[in-house]
Amino acid sequence: MAAGSAELERFIEQALIAGHGRPQIQQTLLDAGWSQAQIDGAMAQWAAVDFPLPVPRPRASLSAREAFEYLVLFTTLYLSIWHLGHLLFALINHALPDPVRMAYSGVLNSSSVRFSVSSLIISWPLFVWLSGRIARGVARQPLKRLSPVRRWLTYLTLFIAASVLIGDLISLVNTLLGGELTLRFALKTGVIAVLAGSVFGWYLNDLRQEEDPA
Repeated sequence: MAAGSAELERFIEQALIAGHGRPQIQQTLLDAGWSQAQIDGAMAQWAAVDFPLPVPRPRASLSAREAFEYLVLFTTLYLSIWHLGHLLFALINHALPDPVRMAYSGVLNSSSVRFSVSSLIISWPLFVWLSGRIARGVARQPLKRLSPVRRWLTYLTLFIAASVLIGDLISLVNTLLGGELTLRFALKTGVIAVLAGSVFGWYLNDLRQEEDPA
């Protein structure tokens, strides 16, 4: 696992103080498993000027803004996934009504469906816009990929998605063993598996790219 940005910056600072050249420092970090993008981002924090000590470049503190952006990003993600699942459940209930319960003929016109549609109209475009904004920021400064806020929220999302997948599979097996498996239940289980699995796979791949030194 890649170390945090503070450790990388501290190493570079100490190496510069010790009088090591930038090419030597970069090669050492590459040999240690850091990616070129991470090294470039960390080295950019120090000005290439002729002075006995490393001179830091001016930079604004982005921790509070980053926390805000990532909190809004993941909140809109959760809202989008939840309400998309609710809409798909409503379609399944409409297509395959439960004869034991009340009819679902009016389910597509219910207030809960309208609320889910309204939530998706707001939350999904905001999620896409924020994702693009953050991705452009990371492209400019690759070291931002090591943001503690981003990593904590990403792992929290992985935990939630994994928990949902495990619960979904347990429910499926339990219903199957009880001989109560129906097409409605199987479709709803599939919806949950696809949504949670997509989120889990996407962010797991994102972390792998972050921690892959190649």
